[in-house]
Amino acid sequence: MNRHYDLIAIGGGSGGLSVAERAARYGAKTAVVERGRLGGTCVNVGCVPKKVMWFGASIAHTLHDAASYGFHIGEQSFDWARLKTARDDYVHGINDWYHTYLADSDIAELTGEARFVDARTIEVAGEQYTADHIVIAPGGAPMVPDTEGAELGITSDGFFELEQLPRRVAVVGSGYIAVELAGMLNALGSDVTMLLRREHLLRTFDAMLRENLTEEMFGDGIDILARTQVRRVSREDNGSLCIESENGQRLEGFDELIWAIGRYPLTANLNLPACGVGTDEHGYIPTDKFQQTNVEGIYAIGDVTGRAQLTPIAIAAGRRLSDRLFGGMEDRYLSYDNIATVVFSHPPIGTVGLTESVARDRHGDSVKVYQTRFTAMYNALTGRKQKTAMKLVTVGAQEKVVGCHVIGPGADEMLQGFAVAIRMGATKKDLDDTVAIHPTSSEELVTMK
Repeated sequence: MNRHYDLIAIGGGSGGLSVAERAARYGAKTAVVERGRLGGTCVNVGCVPKKVMWFGASIAHTLHDAASYGFHIGEQSFDWARLKTARDDYVHGINDWYHTYLADSDIAELTGEARFVDARTIEVAGEQYTADHIVIAPGGAPMVPDTEGAELGITSDGFFELEQLPRRVAVVGSGYIAVELAGMLNALGSDVTMLLRREHLLRTFDAMLRENLTEEMFGDGIDILARTQVRRVSREDNGSLCIESENGQRLEGFDELIWAIGRYPLTANLNLPACGVGTDEHGYIPTDKFQQTNVEGIYAIGDVTGRAQLTPIAIAAGRRLSDRLFGGMEDRYLSYDNIATVVFSHPPIGTVGLTESVARDRHGDSVKVYQTRFTAMYNALTGRKQKTAMKLVTVGAQEKVVGCHVIGPGADEMLQGFAVAIRMGATKKDLDDTVAIHPTSSEELVTMK
């Protein structure tokens, strides 16, 4: 086996695979190191299986709404095991495809955990390999708190291992993973309680989004307990979990507790001191705009950098890095501005650009906001009048659109085009001059007054 490569990617997730694949297209000799299943978090315990479960939960909502549209559906039942089997088969198919794709692309697959020997050498499964360029992209893993009894709970990884739908579940956390898991479990039939350390869900998102989502989750029957810090978890005699909080509250009768309190970078086992790459106090690897670490020839992409921990970001950063290193595009890099993202909550959220509060901090009185809240046509006939809400944040005399925030059915699919427009510098007038597609919810974004 060749021991020297033009580029080695540490991590077979979205970032590592993308940087190696693009480099190989330019004729570079590349290798990918992965200790687990190819595809990383996204394919195995993230975006892909999560979206399958979200589709299942959405079907549950549709079945609930069916009577409002004249459908008479008899007794309903849900088979968690069948959905899990189909989901896992789908994921395994992607894993297998990656193995074939790497082989077909002449990308070496090195199985095991990588450790640096020096700035140009790594060791994998007892063998040493060298490269002109090494890309660190091992991803991250879910955090578990240093709390008594924390081991009795599971993380988002454990959620995908559940063999049956929990009857009653506590979700600890307030970020997008927490709200996604809580919404899916609730829709599929679990009794869900969310425990928030602070006051709000999705604290870094626009206030309109988090307020509307909180209202909708309450409406769906999810119990949300703010300012509840878990002090202790214990197993009761009947096998259920008991959660005690710092404020003296005692919550009993849970089948599962899911920790969704954040993620940490997988840098601890890389032996970074051997190559001189520095990390911050949380273990993340700082880079410049070209993904360059503090050591020449060593780069970091994806979740391990701590910036915009999203699959498309890792992919885009990896491809641009190889464009620069092997494609002759010396100034090629990823801009982290105006990154669009979706939260697969119920209802879904789509957001791009600045929140209103950040825009006002940066631009003061030059900010003007347009927003609307309405019942979408679909929900006009359903029993519960779920609301759709939208906000445009503009700046300056030309009212350049610097933020777009949507919550409601279809938000996940409608945002992509508006993200392109905002990235290209669209103004409110540009949106107003666009002919609306009727009848849709998205037309509200080009007709707002």
